Amino acid sequence: MAWRSWSGLASALPREVYAPRSTADVVAAVTAARASGGTVKMVGTGHSFTPIAVAEHTMLVPDRLTGVVGLDLDRMTVTVRAGTPLHVLNSELEARGLTLHNMGDIAEQTVAGAISTGTHGSGGRVASLSAQVRGLELVTGTGEVLRASATEHPDVLDVARLGLGALGVLTEVTLAVEPLLLLRAHERPVSWDEGLATLDDLVAAHDHVDAYWFPHTGRMQIKTDDRLAVPVEQAEPLPRWRALLDDDLLANRLFDRVVRLGNAVPAVVAPVNRISARALGERTYTDIPHRVFTTPRHVRFKEMEYAVPREVGLEALRELRRAVEASDWRIGFPVEVRFVPADDVPLSPAYGRDVTYLAVHTPVGADHQPYFAGVEPILRSLGGRPHWGKVHTLGAAELADLHPRFGDVLAVRDRLDPDRVLGNPHLREVLGD
Repeated sequence: MAWRSWSGLASALPREVYAPRSTADVVAAVTAARASGGTVKMVGTGHSFTPIAVAEHTMLVPDRLTGVVGLDLDRMTVTVRAGTPLHVLNSELEARGLTLHNMGDIAEQTVAGAISTGTHGSGGRVASLSAQVRGLELVTGTGEVLRASATEHPDVLDVARLGLGALGVLTEVTLAVEPLLLLRAHERPVSWDEGLATLDDLVAAHDHVDAYWFPHTGRMQIKTDDRLAVPVEQAEPLPRWRALLDDDLLANRLFDRVVRLGNAVPAVVAPVNRISARALGERTYTDIPHRVFTTPRHVRFKEMEYAVPREVGLEALRELRRAVEASDWRIGFPVEVRFVPADDVPLSPAYGRDVTYLAVHTPVGADHQPYFAGVEPILRSLGGRPHWGKVHTLGAAELADLHPRFGDVLAVRDRLDPDRVLGNPHLREVLGD
């Protein structure tokens, strides 16, 4: 069975493919791979832009490892099987009057894939899903079932919250939850100058802030989200016609055609960006978190994302614009800017410091390398750390310099997977042999 990632940047042709139904099935697959001298990887939905989940020998498909298996209202946690898609978890939590504190902007990934690569939102007390993990169950490279929490193997929990799939095959994850609430979303177009002049104040004044700069223009889009202390019955979501117009027709169907046109005729990208940026309207609505944070993404793309220290975030954006304007690149996707508080997850790009994430994209059919190769040195020069699930060119030595607790992760890896049964070429590149 051939496997290909969502963006097409990674592919695999494993020798064996299994769809485990239980933790015991995972143990059997890992034990067999180890005995044969092979390797085993669990894939998710393929939304990483790196080959992090590529299976050389045995590939596990988590489609049957799904669903909520525990809810603790005293501790305010939910336990789910690792293959559960985030959109399923969000719906299950909503039905129980609960929500995650923060989440990324798409909900197609599996829970295991999202936490293992550092999927994050913007703002809040914590931004990444990894920082919301309170416990997990994994199968180590030796076939042992290990449960980790604050009281049981806390050193494993510490690093395996964002473990790149290198420390064990995740089978269950326990996440912190909170009572369902409403967010008030306000989206509006602004000029480049207004955006740069006000973003710091907006981040200080609102719970969540996202910004988007349209390359080849002096226009931005800013979105602020604020938590409301009102009953969820008072939601005022977008009218259905407006949601279909903005989020389905314009942001997906029409945008797909614009992207295709830009690929075929690069000269139209800049004028089309200017028209698109001017066409964006202002809108305000209130809804439950997963309907505010996440949006459908039908246009496929490639992405690179770095987290730079918060204090140089806007400088990085200015440098990025200067690089675009000095080049012959034609960039049809907005640059996404998010603001993330520090966390304590060892491999998190936000470990120990507030950061600004900057994400750049190209259409899936375009050559991303010139753009990404031009942007990456800018973000690296400002102390940036790459997102583990997005395109980057760093190896283990460079990553060790960026992550103060890199050695702690490697020590746990040596203990849990001494034979590198859970390895693949990408993990050998970013973590070492």
